Amino acid sequence: MVEPHTRYKLISRLVLYIALATIIGLLVGQVTLSLLVASIVLLAWHYRQLIRLQIWLWQMKKLTPPQGQGSWEGVFNGVYRLQRKNRKRLNQLADLLARFRLAAEALPDAAVVLDSEYNILWCNKLAQRLLGFLWPQDSGQRIDNLLRHPDFSRYLVQAKYGVPLELPSPVHEGRILEFRIIAYGEHQLLLIARDISRIRQLEGMRREFVANVSHELKTPLTVLQGYLEMMESMQSDDPMVARPVELMQQQTQRMKLLVEQLLALSRIEDEDDIDWAHEIDMGLLMKGLEIEAEALSLGRYQLKFECDPQIAILGNEFQIISACSNLISNAIRYTPESGSITVKWQAVSDGAMFSVSDSGEGIAAQHLPRLTERFYRVDTARSRQTGGSGLGLAIVKHALSHHHSELVITSELGQGSTFSFTIPSILIVQKKRID
Repeated sequence: MVEPHTRYKLISRLVLYIALATIIGLLVGQVTLSLLVASIVLLAWHYRQLIRLQIWLWQMKKLTPPQGQGSWEGVFNGVYRLQRKNRKRLNQLADLLARFRLAAEALPDAAVVLDSEYNILWCNKLAQRLLGFLWPQDSGQRIDNLLRHPDFSRYLVQAKYGVPLELPSPVHEGRILEFRIIAYGEHQLLLIARDISRIRQLEGMRREFVANVSHELKTPLTVLQGYLEMMESMQSDDPMVARPVELMQQQTQRMKLLVEQLLALSRIEDEDDIDWAHEIDMGLLMKGLEIEAEALSLGRYQLKFECDPQIAILGNEFQIISACSNLISNAIRYTPESGSITVKWQAVSDGAMFSVSDSGEGIAAQHLPRLTERFYRVDTARSRQTGGSGLGLAIVKHALSHHHSELVITSELGQGSTFSFTIPSILIVQKKRID
């Protein structure tokens, strides 16, 4: 490439051209006419170079520019240099885009790129197989025009992308897909759809296995308990007989409680379809819980119940009773004798809250995140002594999740604990007061 002309050379050439035209005008005695003709010739030459540049830019397919002349040589070469830079940058971007697409095709999930209006910009092949999209025919289509499930449309409107959405596959019957939407870049969204059919199938098999085993254990335990009660009624004076019978009776009772809680947990897990028209009278429910707590405590604790009977809720009564009953029985089980336990049902700003506070030993912070796991115990030896199964809080967790709530635990060592949950306002029914 020829080195571009410097400003000094361009000015020198122009001055030389004007001087030559002036000399010719002096020789012929027509200086003005000579300068006019020279200007017209110079303008025509520059206009010709502009036409050549325009033809090269818009009509010619060659990458190399035509041979420039004079001051236009630097212009042609400069444009060619910028063009080469842009082509190199475009090639780099195309290479990055190709790598991105290869990486997206290698994902084990369906991936769909959306703009801020939920229009499809791109999707991988797995999205075409799992969601039934056609590419590139569906480019620019709104995704809710292709995925017409009402829950998916509601998911887009609510824009709560932190929680995944589970829906049946629109293409493959029997498959369950988990949808997640991730915001990235400037007004762009990435939809990820994962096939979780196998996971849900395994969970169903596990629940079915637990339920079946629990049912099978219930009958022999009942038989064992019956014979042990018969042996206990014989009132043998031999301590070698009485003590083993007592221990067997305790362990049989513990196994029976475990089986009952496993059955309750399986039942709650399977009851996803809640009758939201059913109204639960919390005032009546709290009276029943108070009677149950008095019977369980045997007068060894200071029980206090505070209830607003005008607040009722919508939902599954069995699940709510199971959640409340387990929280109260846990408080009684793990509070030292003569301790205090306070149970409240009261209105709060975002709904109604049920809470159980005790004056027990408290729970260390590292145990709090795992308390709702099945069979998790803070103190295994103490749990066995008090008859704990490790399933109570798991039952509470699943029952509350069906009612759009979650268990909140606050506790400090030596300061007692508070277990609470809040039923959202959409499930609250305010009963009329009767004076």
